[in-house]
Amino acid sequence: MSAESVQALLECSVSELTGRYVTQAQPVPQGLLEALEADPRQGAQALARKLRSRQEKNRAEGQRLRHLLKFETELWEQGLLKVAGVDEAGMAPLAGPVVAAAAILPRGYKLKGLDDSKKILDPDKREALAEALKRDVVAWAVGRAEVEEIDQLNIYHAGLLAMRRAVEGLGLTPDYVLVDARTIPQCPSPQRGIIKGDSLSLSIAAASVLAKTTRDRLMAELDARYPGYGLAAHKGYPTAQHVQAIQALGVLPIHRRSFGPVREALGLAQPSGPVPMQSELFAATPVPMAKR
Repeated sequence: MSAESVQALLECSVSELTGRYVTQAQPVPQGLLEALEADPRQGAQALARKLRSRQEKNRAEGQRLRHLLKFETELWEQGLLKVAGVDEAGMAPLAGPVVAAAAILPRGYKLKGLDDSKKILDPDKREALAEALKRDVVAWAVGRAEVEEIDQLNIYHAGLLAMRRAVEGLGLTPDYVLVDARTIPQCPSPQRGIIKGDSLSLSIAAASVLAKTTRDRLMAELDARYPGYGLAAHKGYPTAQHVQAIQALGVLPIHRRSFGPVREALGLAQPSGPVPMQSELFAATPVPMAKR
């Protein structure tokens, strides 16, 4: 922008400039920020500080998102464009299914604020991110493992089953799959399990948000069907309120009978011995890894 144009903007009131560049978040013309910093008006200098702070936050957010795409970028550069992130929600609750999601992001996709769903504490923000993802992604799907399957398989393997169903629900075969912490049995694509993947991969973070918001909505629906248990508030987790409700009102069909507090309420003995892990129940399959 020319010096004359910047000077013309400086003739505007600070409130007008604030409306344009803070409230409406219009792009700040080149040279205006420096001119505001040199302006003797206190209001102009305060606006400059606000714009500079926003600029620095945007730069930091861009760097964070680029860092979260490091696994995807490696794969994209190899020509593997359909990279699916997979994560689940609802492993620890006493009630309801475990829900998994799979999401394939467009190459280079960045969504401001997207992160591991556990770090996004505002439910409205999670919902807004989920809606943006559903609009923008190449493909997404959710998969569930029901309470009966959880009790039959154990929660670990039910979670894997939900993940596999999410991948199968995409409607296409991913070139590669990134999974939070585990690998999925009978997955049709090469895959990689990443410890704390929902904090390290943007694709897995996207899946975590889709899984979390899907399950939260489901628990709100179940709360309307089974009032008095507080399902919409605690989402089925073993809070003191939930355990007390089970003891006072009884066990519902949606309660997981393989979980301790539910078994106790039913007067059932607790299972002995450790829960078998994936490596003991599924044959090891060599998985091709991305080149580094």
